[in-house]
Amino acid sequence: MEKRAYEIRSVVDGEVAIKIIPGHFATRHSHVNSCIDMTGIKSDLVSAKAAAKLFCNAFSSTPVDTIITLDRMKMVGAFLAHYLSHSQLNNGQNIGVISPEIQNDKLLLRDNFLPYVQNKNVLLLTASATTGKDANSVVEGIRYYGGTPVGVATVFGGEFDCSVPVIKLFGSEDVSGYSSFLPTNCPMCREGIKVDAVVNSYGYSKIL
Repeated sequence: MEKRAYEIRSVVDGEVAIKIIPGHFATRHSHVNSCIDMTGIKSDLVSAKAAAKLFCNAFSSTPVDTIITLDRMKMVGAFLAHYLSHSQLNNGQNIGVISPEIQNDKLLLRDNFLPYVQNKNVLLLTASATTGKDANSVVEGIRYYGGTPVGVATVFGGEFDCSVPVIKLFGSEDVSGYSSFLPTNCPMCREGIKVDAVVNSYGYSKIL
């Protein structure tokens, strides 16, 4: 399956790249015809710093007290906090980076994390936001816990409505023919095309 992979790079910074694997993949909320592999951005120092810098450029005029990271994006989140703390609006400010739990698709904050959200300006950083379901749920959760959501930063994003600004480094329009379907309405399933792999934030597991 990996032999089908190809790479696309950001036109702004070539150090920021994702790999695309065509096929039939099952995610938690949907079936997609392309697996978006962001391992390099999540795991490589140079790529993580470059991605964080692009996000900082987009949110440099946004007040940020805390960054919530999902999908193993904490290294990018740490660099983003560093860059934002040196921006004009957040100059010298200490910015928290937390990775709270998601249970039953809802944000769950333990007592020790509450001070990072309550009465704070909170930015959500995630690797993927294709349907917007998780992003909107976390934005709603931030408000529930008394915080102010100020934006969503995602490496790869689809088209969805959100009550806060959404910044994506790559969009579904950057992947030729990219499509996402509800599992109950997947044309590949109807055609009898077997699922290649199950995909989550850790990567993908082939189905033999």
